[in-house]
Amino acid sequence: MLRYIFKRILMMIPVLLGVLFLVFTMNEISPGDPAAMIAGDAASVEVVEQIREDLGLNKPLPVRFFNYTKNLVLHGDLGTSYKTKRPVLDEVMDRLPTTILLSLTSAAFAVLLSIPIGIISAIKQNTWIDNLLMVLALIGVAMPAFWQGLMTIILFSVKLGWFPSYGFTTPAHWFMPVLTIGTGAMASLVRITRSSMLEVIRQDYIRTARAKGQTERKVIISHALRNSMIPIITAIAIQLGSMLGGAIVTETVFAIPGIGMLMIQSIKARDYPTIQGAVVVIAVMFSLLNLVVDIIYTFVDPRLKSIYQTKRKVKHFIAKSVT
Repeated sequence: MLRYIFKRILMMIPVLLGVLFLVFTMNEISPGDPAAMIAGDAASVEVVEQIREDLGLNKPLPVRFFNYTKNLVLHGDLGTSYKTKRPVLDEVMDRLPTTILLSLTSAAFAVLLSIPIGIISAIKQNTWIDNLLMVLALIGVAMPAFWQGLMTIILFSVKLGWFPSYGFTTPAHWFMPVLTIGTGAMASLVRITRSSMLEVIRQDYIRTARAKGQTERKVIISHALRNSMIPIITAIAIQLGSMLGGAIVTETVFAIPGIGMLMIQSIKARDYPTIQGAVVVIAVMFSLLNLVVDIIYTFVDPRLKSIYQTKRKVKHFIAKSVT
């Protein structure tokens, strides 16, 4: 198991390098000059060129990419913000807890509702309950986050006055952002849970469990749900990763001071180090999330656990035979 985890960590390195290179390339070809924005409209050409030299923007892209990667690997340095002159790592870490809280709360909301709804839809396949739940799920998937966010503000804040329309300081501020992000994730998880359950409940061992006289609840929870959790866990990880990177729209709509808002402000200011640092942090978190999910697989699926145990026993037997 430890060897598998180590291999997965090593596989993260080329992924992160590829993400970082893509961000560098996109910043390079994007319109606008950060040196000119820092200097101002009234600055002379000489001043702009001096700023470019001070920031290292006059160097070729491969050189800047190598220097940035070297500082990141050796010193954990994500650079200095062009806008605030603070270390990018400090800027990101100030906003990261808010984004994590928003993502985890939205994920908990989506998971706690989607799995029971998906199970009910699978059990009631082709009934009016199933059809109604699937229509609602399709609406949730198709509904844009920015539109839903604006509609929730109009309904719950402007019309009813129940919740504040911006910020993320108290649980009252959490309701509308969590509802906005969680709805789309919940709709996707409902469909995946239903499909996975429908595939499992038709298997022979489910019929055998019913034939042995086990209760329907135990058959569904202990046998069907457990053996259908692999695709569900994968979908949850994907949705959580999407929440971490896709909270930009929601944080902008509700004025939440998270990484999404930071990236929007940095893009407007052509603050390339902050953009790169935020993307790197999100990519690392997404990769670690996938690693955690792979480890969880071995505990959820008995087949994977038996594979690792068998490999360990075979290696032990070979080593013992040689000695």
